[in-house]
Amino acid sequence: MYRGLGVALLWGVLGGLAPVAVAEAGTLLDRCFTPQALAGTASELKPQHNHAKLDLSALRQEPLPTASPVPETMRGSIRGVELPPGVKLIALTFDLCETDGSVAGYDGRIVDLLRREDVKATFFAGGKWMETHPERMAQLLADPNFEIGSHGLRHLDMARLNGEALKDEIALTEVTYIRARKALTAKQCASPAAGDRPVPERMSLLRFPYGTCDAEALAAAADQGLYAIQWDLVTGDPDPHRSARAIAETILGKVHPGAIIVAHANGRGWHTADALAIAIPELKEEGYGFVTVSELLAAGKPVIADKCYLNQPGAGPRLARTHRRKSNDVFSFFGRQN
Repeated sequence: MYRGLGVALLWGVLGGLAPVAVAEAGTLLDRCFTPQALAGTASELKPQHNHAKLDLSALRQEPLPTASPVPETMRGSIRGVELPPGVKLIALTFDLCETDGSVAGYDGRIVDLLRREDVKATFFAGGKWMETHPERMAQLLADPNFEIGSHGLRHLDMARLNGEALKDEIALTEVTYIRARKALTAKQCASPAAGDRPVPERMSLLRFPYGTCDAEALAAAADQGLYAIQWDLVTGDPDPHRSARAIAETILGKVHPGAIIVAHANGRGWHTADALAIAIPELKEEGYGFVTVSELLAAGKPVIADKCYLNQPGAGPRLARTHRRKSNDVFSFFGRQN
């Protein structure tokens, strides 16, 4: 019932990756990108050192449309969703983190697998990642099965920011999204066609870097119309010592209806693609449907708290930093616990 929600494209296995269009005109993704352009490459996986920084002054000059604040009843840290009896929906989410001092990777193995398996997902992209990966960002935006949420501008700990610094991390990430959307919709191939899923004008979701927040950060996000999305199932995939089988067993052993599962697609999810190749077919056999976070929120009652946590309730922000760290994400410290 839910698995087909909003699906405008069924992905077949023709030559491993070829899309099968439902409508003769094809989707926006079909029209703008060939299967060869969509396929991930090994050269994109590894993060690269790069000391170039974002031009914040230029981003501040970009106009930002007014957002409707999040309703009071939905403010807080959303950790999962309580679903009606018998409804088995889950949301796979992937962080695309990037800090100053590096250009993070793009794990096309994950994206290619999701497309082959016709699995919906939500990607939480950092503003800097969007700026350094314009073509991949355009592809994710054009895909009717994918949703884009904010992961902050430069992967800073927003619980340790305030005032203009906090505002920049939220608002300027939105600017980078709007720039990416404009670049996509300006393409000749992006002329509207019947059956197209509109590309949202703004993001509506935010995941705090490191999973940390405070009351000011939660309020700042909500005031900008962003629902704060956390998780309740951690794959631990940034730990290179975790095998694909271990990650898959974590997912299969802890999954439950309404779960929000966190993983990484920026080259820091070492064995995530292989793990998903194991887990996704088994989850389908168990009757689970895959939806975006927004669809999951609409399907039941969100579980909302007034605090954030790292990997489980009670885990404080002791490992997060305001400035960049050597690892692109805090979950590497918790991988072996899951």
